[in-house]
Amino acid sequence: MGMELILWRHADAEDGVPDEARRLTAKGRKQAQKMAAWLAARLPADCRVMVSPAARARETAAAFTAQVIIDKALSTAGTPQGVLKAAGWPDGSGTVMVVGHQPTLGAVAALALTGEAAAWSLKKGAIWWLAQDAAGVRVKAVLTPGIL
Repeated sequence: MGMELILWRHADAEDGVPDEARRLTAKGRKQAQKMAAWLAARLPADCRVMVSPAARARETAAAFTAQVIIDKALSTAGTPQGVLKAAGWPDGSGTVMVVGHQPTLGAVAALALTGEAAAWSLKKGAIWWLAQDAAGVRVKAVLTPGIL
């Protein structure tokens, strides 16, 4: 049995301070709803959803489910290694969704796929869906809300 990891960057958020309190814009709410609907049609019911404590990440995840695990390792100060450890990648099982921030999530995707963190881009509201099994790591999907 393998593990699947969905990296979901928070949707479009308002500017302002404090950073952790920034909320989604109307555009961001629409982006989150579109992506959540796409994910809901494809993810198992027992998918674990882990979320940054930041308001914009919690609001993005709320479009998908109210059953979330808030984890400081996914905050704006999080590291790619810390995010993967918190998610249980690559040795865990089942499906885990991480809702967080750029540039961390882009670096997480690079680290999971290549073994090295790199400055990969993840647009607002976009996902990287990775799968790990005996054959190795593969990319199942990379989507932005604008595609949906």
